[in-house]
Amino acid sequence: MRKRIIFLLATTMVIFSSCMNDNPEGFVLVKGDSFFNRYSKIYKNNVTITDFYIGKYEVTQKEWVEVMGNNPSKFKGENLPVETVSWYDCVEYCNKRSTKEGLQPYYTIEKNKKDTNNLIQLDSIKWTITINKGANGYRLPTEAEWQYAASGGPVSKNFKYSGNNEIDEVGWYWRNSGDSTLTGSWQWIDIENNNSSTKPVGLKKANELGIFDMSGNVREWCEDWYVDSEIGPGFYRSWRGGGWIGGAHACIPSYRGKFEANGKGPDQGFRLCRSKI
Repeated sequence: MRKRIIFLLATTMVIFSSCMNDNPEGFVLVKGDSFFNRYSKIYKNNVTITDFYIGKYEVTQKEWVEVMGNNPSKFKGENLPVETVSWYDCVEYCNKRSTKEGLQPYYTIEKNKKDTNNLIQLDSIKWTITINKGANGYRLPTEAEWQYAASGGPVSKNFKYSGNNEIDEVGWYWRNSGDSTLTGSWQWIDIENNNSSTKPVGLKKANELGIFDMSGNVREWCEDWYVDSEIGPGFYRSWRGGGWIGGAHACIPSYRGKFEANGKGPDQGFRLCRSKI
């Protein structure tokens, strides 16, 4: 009887541990599916997405400091999204946080080996970064994953923005990110004088999946090279979601942005992702 009880307890602990691993804190499980979003500019046919986890919030400065030991952000605050981070910075954060939490790093980073596939002269870093398929560590979302999650995944209501048809309900962008609501055309002097900035994560409404700030606040790095009919791989990395300094058009889930991998800015942040192993 004693052995049976010990066996049952051990089995329960294994199941509990497995459940904990399958439900990482602060993440949403996005069930995969085939989808087509009528607002999409790049997905002309159905795209199949496998199950994955994505952060409920953009990575905060508190989370960044705990792993990296520094804070590069222009606008300081523990619950503000970290910004002024390059694509390389984010990939390095993913690996360091994975190691810290006992997960297998998703990326292999070779800082002393120049990536010959990186063709843009403006990028002087050009680390060679490869993917460890099957790793359970943190990573950046692909563009397809990001857009799928921002659009509400399998429970999408096909809103124009992530979670609503009204941008002010779900997102921070140049008109509403300051002391007062701006009108007229985009002018940097107006944005600056309005004390516009990033905002603490999660203040606006969530989308259908319970994910916040996928329209506005900071632009979010994606894993992919930016590729379209005119630009091939090797020049820019993709970003999604718009930001506090940009227009509402960039906050639409299908909007695609590009930036050199070593580029940084006070509106450039990211969100974590994990594969469901």
